[in-house]
Amino acid sequence: MKRQFLNLAVIAIACSFSAWSQDQSVIERIVSEANENSQLEILGQELMDGIGPRLVGTPQMKQAHDWAVDKYSQWGISAKNEAYGTWRGWERGITHIDMLSPRIQSLQGTQLAWNPSTSKKGVTAEAILLPLVSNPEEFQSWLPNVKGKLVMISPLEATGRPDYNWEEFATEASFNKMKVAREIASIAWRENMKNTGFTSRSIIEALENAGAAGILSSYWSKGFGVSKIFSARTKKIPTVDLELEDYSMVYRLAARGEKPVLNIVAQSKDLGEVPTFNTIAEIKGTEKPEEYVILSAHFDSWDGGTGATDNGTGTLVMMEAMRILKKIVPNPKRTILVGHWGSEEQGLNGSRAFVEDHPEIVSQVQAVFNQDNGTGRVVNISGQGFLHAYDYIGRWLHEVPQDITQHIETNFPGTPGGGGSDYASFVAAGAPAFSLSSLSWSYWNYTWHTNRDTYDKIVFDDVRNNVILTAILAYMASEDNEKTSREKIVLPISKRTGKQMEWPATRSPNRKGGM
Repeated sequence: MKRQFLNLAVIAIACSFSAWSQDQSVIERIVSEANENSQLEILGQELMDGIGPRLVGTPQMKQAHDWAVDKYSQWGISAKNEAYGTWRGWERGITHIDMLSPRIQSLQGTQLAWNPSTSKKGVTAEAILLPLVSNPEEFQSWLPNVKGKLVMISPLEATGRPDYNWEEFATEASFNKMKVAREIASIAWRENMKNTGFTSRSIIEALENAGAAGILSSYWSKGFGVSKIFSARTKKIPTVDLELEDYSMVYRLAARGEKPVLNIVAQSKDLGEVPTFNTIAEIKGTEKPEEYVILSAHFDSWDGGTGATDNGTGTLVMMEAMRILKKIVPNPKRTILVGHWGSEEQGLNGSRAFVEDHPEIVSQVQAVFNQDNGTGRVVNISGQGFLHAYDYIGRWLHEVPQDITQHIETNFPGTPGGGGSDYASFVAAGAPAFSLSSLSWSYWNYTWHTNRDTYDKIVFDDVRNNVILTAILAYMASEDNEKTSREKIVLPISKRTGKQMEWPATRSPNRKGGM
């Protein structure tokens, strides 16, 4: 009897060593493929340079979806575009902004998204400032002055230099003086806006209704030459964002009574109501095909740049990881699915639609790995409030090469994310979903939703790092003999409300947007 027990133990150890040896072989091949046969650069050029920005409702967004399906098909991976709603269709045309008086100069700026088109001749008008007022009645008395004018609705920045530049070169006294002056001006601007009876958003409709010829704004991103680019709020007149340097110049001219005159050509096409999609691809599992490992990244972007780091890099990571897994692990134990979500930027709409439409998949999720925030190597993984996340994430991370994991901090069990990116759609539904959070690379100031989010900002060494991490995590999650636990932590008492925090609720997507 003792000999039988001994034999069984030897067999168990041998099987365990065999499985470990197989895992090591697969992991080594994943690393080799990622480093020696990377497709990242060409995929990035095709997506960012060739197709460009991917604003929901634009032809470029649909082109990107079709491109991804074609790429997966080339790699032998089943893929499809899955419609989940509609959005206001719009296509950007030429934006050209010129100052005609008091001198001639072409200005740097762009039309904001979903803005109606001007004629080919554009709009020519004087640029004016919002007045200093003491109350809403005073503003209403002034409001007729906007008729036929371009109204500047953003404040004048105290400096076009980022704070880090001041910290490097300015004297301490000079830097402090600038910050005090900036704060005083900011408080005064907010107080004056309050005195108009409007907010910085609601005043736009009032100006348009009063006959303004156009709106000039500048959303500086606190970096050299960088502007945040979002959507317009006017229905008939052009809204353009001028880069800080030009906006400030026009503002100063108007403040001195120079009466600057601008010509704005901002052409675009309203395409009516168009379908919106998620691109879904999968490598079918063999032993447990109805259980899922999901790779996740939003496909859409704002369109000031080409959406390179938000979220072109996350998209490339998931596509390249799928390519490698199909080549190295063509028959995984569980189904490995990738979701390239639409309309994340307008409220996680694509992933929320998928969660709502596919409860049979969400209920059988082994793990979701989402990557979104920039081009940097992954440096943080949170357990998202799943009590036993450390057990399985820890097992999987243990197999990732140390030169990758040495950069990663983990936070277990963590707290559930209520938004921010698409992993939150799955967390809310109780599925173990994790954000592969990246090193900054000045993401918030320089590339997040800006005119500088372009291919040249991609750091491919870090993106390759993330491909290896993602592919290994997906492989380990797929092959794990154990199903992941969904047990949640008991959330703490909120310091803000004094009540116990609740798990984020699932939210329905906007399936008919921008209309």
